[in-house]
Amino acid sequence: MSQQQPVRIDVVSDVVCPWCFIGKHRLEKALALKPDIAVEVHWRPFFLNDWIPREGISREQYLTTKFGSPERYKGIAQRVTAAAASEGLVYAADKMKRQPNTLDCHRLIRWAEGIGKAAAMKQRLMDMYFTQGADLTDRDMLVQAAADIGLDANTVRTQLASDRDVATIEQEARSAKEAGIEGVPCFILGGKFAVSGAQAPEDLAEAIERAANEG
Repeated sequence: MSQQQPVRIDVVSDVVCPWCFIGKHRLEKALALKPDIAVEVHWRPFFLNDWIPREGISREQYLTTKFGSPERYKGIAQRVTAAAASEGLVYAADKMKRQPNTLDCHRLIRWAEGIGKAAAMKQRLMDMYFTQGADLTDRDMLVQAAADIGLDANTVRTQLASDRDVATIEQEARSAKEAGIEGVPCFILGGKFAVSGAQAPEDLAEAIERAANEG
């Protein structure tokens, strides 16, 4: 089945959302199930924790604020770890020491889109955070991550030190919440309907086919 117009898939997600980490992998599996359907994937910003300051906070402080205590998160962490492992992903909860504000991460993804590498930038940041426990507020680390996927390090360092695209990212994230998106990942298919959560690849594939047929 060949499509004249690719199905546009807007993925609203955050790089520190573990279900977005898993959901990205499941989306890739879904797309592989429907190789004849042309798609155009766009990564859209969302702030899972918009109250965290730009410099980030300790992971312990974050878990205490959000869940009551680090101990209360352990059960959730075990479920996420198992779900990630079932996808061949590593969720290393014990390695995460800092909870970042993700504004700069979303800026990097936006800039990477300019060279067709938004998905690679997104994956790089999530691998760094969930698997390696990297501090995503570390400017040098962000510059290196951007360089790893093909962006110019010096340009990125200059842009990160500026306010470039800050207002745009904040507005996009605000618009997502105003549109009623509360949980991520959220997959908006063909601009017509949304699928929320890290759904099974088969279910996502079925939704993508529906969007293609209705397009």
